[in-house]
Amino acid sequence: MKKFGLTLLAAFIGGGIALGTYKVFENKYTDNMTFQEKQKVYFASNPSAPITSSAGEVDFTQAAAAVTPAVVYIRVTYSNTSSNSDQDQLQQLFGNMFGQRAQPQGVQMASGSGVIISPDGYIVTNNHVVEKADKITVNTNDHRTFQAKVIGTDPNTDLALIKVDASNLPIVKFGNSDDAKVGEWVLAVGNPFNLTSTVTAGIVSAKGRNIGIIGNEDNQDNNPFGRSGNQGQPRAANKAIESFIQTDAAINPGNSGGALVNTKGELIGINAAIASHTGSYEGYGFAIPINLAKKVLNDIEKYGAVKRGFVGVSFTQLDPDVAQTLHIDNTTGLYVKDLVHGGGAEAAGIKAGDVITKVDGSPIYESSDLQERVGELQPGDKVHLTVLRDGTEKEFTVTLKADAPPAVRTAAAPSKSAAELFNKLGASFMPLDNSQKAKFHVKSGVIVTQVRPGRLFDDTEIPVGSVITSINKSPIGSVADMDNAITNTRNGLLVISGVYPDGTSFSNTFQVQ
Repeated sequence: MKKFGLTLLAAFIGGGIALGTYKVFENKYTDNMTFQEKQKVYFASNPSAPITSSAGEVDFTQAAAAVTPAVVYIRVTYSNTSSNSDQDQLQQLFGNMFGQRAQPQGVQMASGSGVIISPDGYIVTNNHVVEKADKITVNTNDHRTFQAKVIGTDPNTDLALIKVDASNLPIVKFGNSDDAKVGEWVLAVGNPFNLTSTVTAGIVSAKGRNIGIIGNEDNQDNNPFGRSGNQGQPRAANKAIESFIQTDAAINPGNSGGALVNTKGELIGINAAIASHTGSYEGYGFAIPINLAKKVLNDIEKYGAVKRGFVGVSFTQLDPDVAQTLHIDNTTGLYVKDLVHGGGAEAAGIKAGDVITKVDGSPIYESSDLQERVGELQPGDKVHLTVLRDGTEKEFTVTLKADAPPAVRTAAAPSKSAAELFNKLGASFMPLDNSQKAKFHVKSGVIVTQVRPGRLFDDTEIPVGSVITSINKSPIGSVADMDNAITNTRNGLLVISGVYPDGTSFSNTFQVQ
């Protein structure tokens, strides 16, 4: 009995030491974790009762209670100069329709939703909600207010990662969007019409929808698909990836960036668009699958920009009409029209005229079936493609190649708080590693990994690949250094110094507005 007591005491002491050690090192090691790993740590430390559901006894109260605290209301302010006259008319139309007060000339406001995905303040939303923002205000479900800054955006998927300075925030648990089934119940949580914390229910109506909204700036009058954010602008993207989850859960203007969750309270999509001729809900909403979003968000947080791999083919999606035109028997799959020279498909042996019928063993019926799978992977990853050639199936393993280097572009102009000034710069940054320091002959600095159109870096042609070494003569060694530096203006001037990608130095002075 005495031995048992000693053993029990030792177990308690050991457990206490382990817990204490974990708490000491928790912050240190979570900095290097992916969002999925941070979520595992969070839910291991904050266990909750499992949420169950039944089609026979429909009850969404548990799922709604689990998700609502982590869905935020986002308000953005942006200057009228970052929009065109067509957009101004659209903004006025939305304001009149949805009861928003008209804004003074030169200042515009919009709103949307976001989902907290990490306890340390990272929030996912739509690119079209924050892309032009000078100031981003985040209101949480418990009525706290934060200023947020844009960490990075991906116009090709209409996703953005923003961050607030907070800790121990509630988060929504990631689900698996691949497991979502057509016909299953889902909830849409967001802030439509400025009505905060609204939950609507519906089912998954379809998966893998490609509706041609990302980057579709033509024929807007005839296009029934619109953004679900109050900003309501068409977005430009060269290589859009669309594989939306379609739902009949009510999604309205202001829902953009909100959560689409299953009845277990798991995040399976980020609400992004609606099909409507009026601008309001007409029965069809669309969400970005979370499996695609996780890759994009982890890349932005880790690299400052999305690292995307490509198969290296141009193709036509087959249907009976296309098959008849091409004089082929196959009516499903992707007909390879051409190959990128030096691309992964060419190296693997795929040829023009082949029909891609499967990716990693899953049938391809639409282009989104291939795009979503490839969009979840990195350059250097491999995909297995099944190809039909001359009536015979062949298997190929394609190593994804990186895209061409980004165009030399840049970002925006400064104003008040550190977060607002940071957003006006319109760029994303990562600290230099030792090899980059040696290459540019600098002791410290941050490298520009992304530049967003219409912002300060874009206007002044500070391109991707440039190194920022000082701001207002304050040395820059990390992204955190920039917050203090950009608010330390002298006579209203902002001085940014660094090195261009070709090695030449620059020092640009800007008037802070």
